[in-house]
Amino acid sequence: MKARAFICTAAAGALAVLAACSARRGEPLTGSVPVGDPRAERGRIAFMQHCHKCHPNGEAGLAPGINDKPLPEFLMKTQVRAGLGAMPSFSDEQLSDRDLDAIIRYLKTLRGQPPRS
Repeated sequence: MKARAFICTAAAGALAVLAACSARRGEPLTGSVPVGDPRAERGRIAFMQHCHKCHPNGEAGLAPGINDKPLPEFLMKTQVRAGLGAMPSFSDEQLSDRDLDAIIRYLKTLRGQPPRS
């Protein structure tokens, strides 16, 4: 339980620091998602289904921009699973681990970071 509290506190701290960054506007950092990566395409579809409403194209909308914040994967996943502030939590039933991994891959693709294999 202490480990979970520590992770949530670390995630909240990192998000508070990164929330001060300016919102990204315009095109994704590296252009369109490459057509040849089926996991990134699955992530794009899952992102549009679960995240796009508040983070349109990863940019600021009802929520802060997320395509310009290079958070580690575990913090991004913790944020999605636990929620923070106005962001709701997404359970395994609402968003599968496979779809969450695909969303992370999609966001990393937008940023031009090499995805984990």
